[in-house]
Amino acid sequence: MKFILKFYPEITIKSKSVRKRFCKLLQSNVRNVLRRHDETVTVQLDWDKLNVATTDDSKLNIDRLIDAMQCIPGIAHILQVTEHPFTDVHSIYETVAPIMAPMIEGKTFCVRVKRAGVHDFTSNEVERYVGGGLNQNYPSKGVKLKNPDYTVKMEVRDASLYVIANRFEGIGGFPLPAQEDVLSLMSGGFDSGVSSYMMIKKGARTHFCFFNLGGAAHEIGVKQVSYYLWDRFSASHKVKFVSVPFEGVVGEILENVENGQMGVILKRMMMRAAERVAKRMGVQALVTGEALGQVSSQTLTNLSIIDKSVDTLILRPLTAFDKQDIIDIAAKIGTKQFAEVMPEYCGVISNKPTVKAVMEKIEAEEANFDFGVLDKALEDSVMIDIRDIAKETQESVSEVETVSEFGVDDIILDIRSPEEEENNPLDFDGVEVTHLPFYKLATKFGDLDQSKQYLFYCDRGVMSKLQALFLIDQGFSNIKVYRK
Repeated sequence: MKFILKFYPEITIKSKSVRKRFCKLLQSNVRNVLRRHDETVTVQLDWDKLNVATTDDSKLNIDRLIDAMQCIPGIAHILQVTEHPFTDVHSIYETVAPIMAPMIEGKTFCVRVKRAGVHDFTSNEVERYVGGGLNQNYPSKGVKLKNPDYTVKMEVRDASLYVIANRFEGIGGFPLPAQEDVLSLMSGGFDSGVSSYMMIKKGARTHFCFFNLGGAAHEIGVKQVSYYLWDRFSASHKVKFVSVPFEGVVGEILENVENGQMGVILKRMMMRAAERVAKRMGVQALVTGEALGQVSSQTLTNLSIIDKSVDTLILRPLTAFDKQDIIDIAAKIGTKQFAEVMPEYCGVISNKPTVKAVMEKIEAEEANFDFGVLDKALEDSVMIDIRDIAKETQESVSEVETVSEFGVDDIILDIRSPEEEENNPLDFDGVEVTHLPFYKLATKFGDLDQSKQYLFYCDRGVMSKLQALFLIDQGFSNIKVYRK
């Protein structure tokens, strides 16, 4: 079986040297990706296309190769073809007729031919001859040049005839790594997944950076979507996944930053940390999934102030996208299924977040922040090869029991931030309620009376489960999640 891969049109309008470099990159990428599935694959580069061939014509293998090629950046479309020799126009007809007769039965049709090389006939002559022969000798509804039910497609190149059985659309874009590397800030939601995909499609080798605010379970979810994006769209090149423990940073913000400024300052801390990770990796740009006006921290004023926290270029591919546009793309590329079940972090929630932050006020609030906490988070960060995630994702996290009732000897542990607890304190008859902010659990939970059963509580229930899972993984067994 053979395939013809057509380059994304923007590649073909580059200068000769750039086009040559891009096409060679694409050839290498296609070979690397397809040989993960089929070691017999060969990839030949021509000026205007790639020729892919395999000796394994099984349906399983062909379907697998087509699916893989549709996800390689730089390919406009894929033609599934059969190659035949020919001597003249009549021999072309004799080859095509038995192949296409079943396709045109009971349908209107037309014939379209592309030709390259020196021949004693034109493309139009082949179209007329083959179309006339099919119309006269095989049952159909006749030739229709505009909007036919079926189009017979062929390419004549030098001494070879290619009959096109199917056409499949690619994702376009530029081949990896046509652009420099970038570091994408991943939360696992709709936005970060789509923004990462768009940078991969643009030819930028995309590494992933995750700020862990919610424990092991959340990290596993983000690793899974990051691995999916790499495996699906950029497996031709190695990339890194970096996890930065950020609970301490969040705790420092909650305790020392004025409520309305917390969101912007958290983003500035993330950018500072990401910049240092990027410099360590030799990466020149950061990528976020922020869209203008989507939340309070994403106004023009706030984005400008966030950008001023670092010197590194920050790219926002989704700036002008509506949320539904982003969700639609996520569904198309396959990340929606991850985003829909990804836990939403519910730790830093300002009651009245600023939409027009003032730099002087932000700097004054940051003066209360202990930057040693940020340094510690970066010291504890972990960088792994994305390929290692495949092994980790096979391991499931332990489950934690969720209850809606409590016993007289249970203790409800309110893990919300101090401000949330103050604004809406818990009051239950017949049960002890203790407050310990989630960001202190890792270091302080062990100091509590371990003979008691603790029922973790937060407003949404997500942070409670994540923190409970984390502590269970650390060896604690006296934990459940309480939901009203």
